[in-house]
Amino acid sequence: MSDAGRKDFSTKAQEKMTPDSTKSTQEKVKETFTDTTDKAARGLQTDDSKSTSQEIGDKASRSKDREVHGGSGGSIMDKAKGALGMDK
Repeated sequence: MSDAGRKDFSTKAQEKMTPDSTKSTQEKVKETFTDTTDKAARGLQTDDSKSTSQEIGDKASRSKDREVHGGSGGSIMDKAKGALGMDK
């Protein structure tokens, strides 16, 4: 189960298990777009306002993103505030 406007976990799993070589260009573009919007929603919504399953999934995704890409661990909002000088 996912929160409104978010990708559910079964969809994410199915996308990961399907080889890219079998996906059409349209499917790849759609996945990229929905992954990006899901990550943005993940950062904008506080964990305490998410369902338990969405919160657990988002924490796991953030952890993986930090491991793969590095980072400070701050949310998108924190980074945006920092970039605008509003974090002081």
